[in-house]
Amino acid sequence: MTIIPFLILFPFIVAVLMYCIRVNKVRNAIAYISAVIVMCGTFWLVAQWLLGGAKPVTISYSTALADHAIFAAEIALMCVVTILSFKYKKYWISALCIFRTLMIMYVELYAPVKEDIAKIYVDHLSILLCLIAGIIGALIVIYAVGYMHGYHHHHTGIEDRRYYFFMLLFLFLGAMFGFVLSESLLWIDFFWELTSVCSFLLIGYTRETAAINNSFRALWMNLLGGTALAIGIFYYAYKDGDLALHHLVAQGVLHDKYAIIPVALIAFAALTKAAQLPFSTWLIGAMVAPTPSSALLHSATMVKAGIYVLFRLAPAMMGTTTGTMIAFVGGFTFFVTSVMAIAQSDGKKVLAFSTISNLGLMVACAGMGRPETIWAGVFLMIFHAISKSLLFQDVGATENCLHSRDIEDMHGLLYILPRLAMFMFIGIAGMFLAPFGMLIAKWSAFRASVDSGNIIMVFFIAFGSATTSFYWTKWMGKLVSHTHLTEQKIKDITKKNEVISLSIHAVLMVALCALFPLLSRIYVDPLLDEMYGTAGTVLPQSILYLLVVIILFIFIVPFLAYRYSRKQHYNRKLSYMNGVNVGDNKNFVDSFGEEKNLWLSNYYFYKFIGQRKLMVPAQMFTLAVLIIMMIMVIGGAVA
Repeated sequence: MTIIPFLILFPFIVAVLMYCIRVNKVRNAIAYISAVIVMCGTFWLVAQWLLGGAKPVTISYSTALADHAIFAAEIALMCVVTILSFKYKKYWISALCIFRTLMIMYVELYAPVKEDIAKIYVDHLSILLCLIAGIIGALIVIYAVGYMHGYHHHHTGIEDRRYYFFMLLFLFLGAMFGFVLSESLLWIDFFWELTSVCSFLLIGYTRETAAINNSFRALWMNLLGGTALAIGIFYYAYKDGDLALHHLVAQGVLHDKYAIIPVALIAFAALTKAAQLPFSTWLIGAMVAPTPSSALLHSATMVKAGIYVLFRLAPAMMGTTTGTMIAFVGGFTFFVTSVMAIAQSDGKKVLAFSTISNLGLMVACAGMGRPETIWAGVFLMIFHAISKSLLFQDVGATENCLHSRDIEDMHGLLYILPRLAMFMFIGIAGMFLAPFGMLIAKWSAFRASVDSGNIIMVFFIAFGSATTSFYWTKWMGKLVSHTHLTEQKIKDITKKNEVISLSIHAVLMVALCALFPLLSRIYVDPLLDEMYGTAGTVLPQSILYLLVVIILFIFIVPFLAYRYSRKQHYNRKLSYMNGVNVGDNKNFVDSFGEEKNLWLSNYYFYKFIGQRKLMVPAQMFTLAVLIIMMIMVIGGAVA
């Protein structure tokens, strides 16, 4: 698989070019070409893997030079974080970074580690993450070219540093390929930290006060997880002398005493990367960044890294205290953050809370560790990646047109910006509407929880899914509402490259829903067979095929609505308004002869279930759970 080094190194080379080239047209052209090359390289990797029999492949390259380069890059990352921490007087964050880096350096230099550890591992799960990063990530880069042009046109007070922005996007892609294809825990640790530093720099792109504060919050929370990862690697290296991830998982399945603590620490680290409570606020704060970075962090790369690690550890966590801890935190996060999402009117914040919520369900599936819950979790990951990337990009394009991302300002978007509304409808439908893939996956997780007798998880999934439906329905209702439409004609200024990315995302969503049974049979079931030696599909194929027919029928709705909206925007019929309509669908005369204005608005319950009311208590509760259960895990292993 000669393409693997290329996939990891090529984005790094392009990142250097992005930084050096300051002519926008030249840099944009290189970004387009490079994104297409990344996608083609991803497809070539998949083709090579399929031609090799689609079986797990362990690769040991001659890695002395790569090991030295990673060692030097670890030091460079530490220096970058330290310099910026001192610049903005966040000294304790630099101390955290220095501590974890020195620990990893000590392992590399002095730990009694086996020298024949494989560096690369390719299987169904790593190929899936490569497809997500390579296709969705590259599409986000294509979208970002046009978006960032419009962004700086409307945000003239922000310094135009697109060369820096695109450098970070490509660094991110290279880091993700390295992360999901690495077998060595030392390599995983490096790419893990590189994604953390890139996200930190992306969130702080505007260099405004809010952006700087939120970027450092993201940094310290992810560094905390990185420190737990480093401690786990340090412990495992000295106790076992091995640094292969799959060897650790195999020992964890056997409940080897040397594997229990590293599995717990690495799982804890994954919680921070996946933005689970009590670490969810870094992901919410990331909303201050330009939309392409939000899409990249929330769908294609950053948060999926934590889920990927938990799926890898799932067999070792099944039926253990660590698994119970992870499942409980994930389920609780799924429920509580879906409740908090109801109180949000900012479109990007709704997407952020929804992301944390859905990640929580994936984490819960990994913690339960059963084949059927991993089946559900894998489908949740696939549909979430595409749907959220589509929605983030669409909200960004809508914001450029409306100069607002408030859901209330999207009233009647289907008649004002029909193309963007159609994309938004498909994205929202993919997230919650029966019987789309996300809902099928949730039902699978619910069924598995019932079968296992996990009553707490049944509660979390049932009520979390109900609240999820509530906030998505409010948003979808706004898109199709006729009342009090603006008479001002709003121009759709979405660039062609943005439309291309949005269209491909929408087609992928429809195609995945239609091919759901086929994907389950030819890809997800073999993935489970690799992990457990058995598949764990909850829903029979006959039911899946029936659902596909219904799905395709439902997808007709946005296309019919789009055609209807083009005819009806300026030729609307008068609506009934609890009185005599005065002719503009905005005002009516009531039974007492008084003229009144009609205004429809969602109710957000922010005084009762908003972030300010629920976040801190939820953080305190989950922190207590994590502390107690980590003490139980470590105490039991030591005893």
